[in-house]
Amino acid sequence: MRQLFSLVILAFLFNSCSQYQKVLKKDNVKDKYDLAQKYYKEENFKRSNRLFEQIAPKYIGKPQGERLLFFFANTYFQLKDYNTAGYQFERFVKSYPKSEKVAEASFYGAKSYYKLSPIHSLDQTDTDKALLKLQNVINAYPDSEFFKEANEMAQELTTKKELKAFEIAKQYNKLGEFNYEFLKSAVASFDNFISDFPGSVYREEALFLRTHASTYMAINSFERFEEERLKNAKNAYNALKKQYPESKYTEEANELLEKIEEGLKKYSKESK
Repeated sequence: MRQLFSLVILAFLFNSCSQYQKVLKKDNVKDKYDLAQKYYKEENFKRSNRLFEQIAPKYIGKPQGERLLFFFANTYFQLKDYNTAGYQFERFVKSYPKSEKVAEASFYGAKSYYKLSPIHSLDQTDTDKALLKLQNVINAYPDSEFFKEANEMAQELTTKKELKAFEIAKQYNKLGEFNYEFLKSAVASFDNFISDFPGSVYREEALFLRTHASTYMAINSFERFEEERLKNAKNAYNALKKQYPESKYTEEANELLEKIEEGLKKYSKESK
């Protein structure tokens, strides 16, 4: 019985493969369309994609074209070819802006770019592109079934960008221990981070590290820059205390304040 069952399966597979190859080589567009849909329903996306690819140009402007182009785009998504999927979903939206599938196509186009977003330590160009696409979905289809997931993905990518920016600023601060010039970049990076990500989970630490970088940049400055930079460091300290009165960095921040006040004493005496 096992041998018989195996033979039946092999015969079925051979017939299926033979049918696929035969239709693939033929010029009959309808046969390809019908077989492509059959494979699509069976979730054999590789074969359906190959057939859709051959006939897609033939259906532009035809009633079946809308259905075909959506399926075609989705086969790329299912095959994890997210670059092509994103492009094909965008093509669908432009070709059929009034389709009832336009919200779904917009969402899966954005999700394709989301899938391409790399880890935070790498270049975030694809992340920026995904965020833009997801925001478009969120703004255009607030009542759609895709709204919640689009929001969650956008938040995840925003956090990834936050971490990228934060790690860069921290790296500059660390390098500043060995080369004073890096502290300028650290302060500028923390300024940008605090401005760009006001609700970040890393905000408290960023405010403290900006105070740290500002303090050491000031006390290692040429004398003509020192007073102004010490005042900037004190402003950074005050911003931390104002936003986080009970900050976990209070003790370390107060030690930095002592260094700042000590440096400013000299200029206070000169003024008098």
